[in-house]
Amino acid sequence: MSKIKDKIKNNPYGVKTISAKVSDIDEGSRIVKGYFASFDTLDSDNDVIRKGAFAKSISERGVNSTGNRKIAHLRNHDWEHQIGKITELFEDDYGLGFVSKMGNSTKGNDALLDYQDGILIEHSIGFNYIGDKMKYIEESTYSESGHYDINEVKLWEGSGVTFGANSLTPVIDVAKGLIDKDLTFKRINELTIILEGALKNGKGTDNRLENIEQLFAQLKQLHLSLENIKPSVKDTLIVKPTAEEVKEQAKKEVLINLITKTNV
Repeated sequence: MSKIKDKIKNNPYGVKTISAKVSDIDEGSRIVKGYFASFDTLDSDNDVIRKGAFAKSISERGVNSTGNRKIAHLRNHDWEHQIGKITELFEDDYGLGFVSKMGNSTKGNDALLDYQDGILIEHSIGFNYIGDKMKYIEESTYSESGHYDINEVKLWEGSGVTFGANSLTPVIDVAKGLIDKDLTFKRINELTIILEGALKNGKGTDNRLENIEQLFAQLKQLHLSLENIKPSVKDTLIVKPTAEEVKEQAKKEVLINLITKTNV
C-alpha cells in the first residue's frame, strides 16, 4: 500500500503519452480523430491502464455530461491552449478514442495545420490517480520489477503533443538504456523532414512558424546529444588465483575429463 501512496504523492497530476498517430483528419470539417490513451500496455511509469479506467470520467465530464468542466482537448497540457472541442469520447478495446473539432481561433487553426503536417504526432492525457482503484502487481508478466494496474483515473484532459517538444529527457532514457536509441534517431529524422516541409510551406501564423523553428532547433540539439552518448567505462580489477585455487581447478578438470571419457 505504501508504494501506491508514494506514487500518488509524487504524481499529483499524472501525464501519459502514447505514440499512436491520429487516425483521420478532415480539413473541410476541421475534424480530428484518434486516441488519447491505450489499454493493456506497460508505460515508463510501470503503469498498465485497463479498459474501463475512463468510464466514470466520461460519464461525469464527457461530451454528454451536465458538468461545467468537461474533459478538454488541449495542447501540451496547457489550459490556456485549448485547441478543439471534443465531440466524441469513448473506450474501445484499443484505448480512449476521441473525435474533436478544431477551433476557429488562431491556436485552433495552427493546431489543425500541425495535425495535417504531422507535427502533432502523439497524444497524452492529464489525470489524477485514485488510490483504491489501482493495485501493485509484484509478480508481473509485464515487468520484472512489478507494475501498477490502473482500473480508474480522474481524467481532466487529452493533449496533442509533439515528440521532443517539452524537454530533452529522452536523452537521459537512452543513456540509461531505457529506450531504443536507433528508434529515437528514426523518429527525430522523420519529424525533422516534416518540420522542413512545414517551414517551406509557410502556412499559419508567425507564432506557429516561430514554434516550428524552435522545435527544429530542439531536435537538432537532441540529435547531437544522442550522438555524444558513449557507453560507460568501468575499470575491472584482475585478481590472480592463488596456488591452492589453481590446484583445485586442475583437480576439477581431471575429474571432468574422466567423467567425459567414461560416458563416451
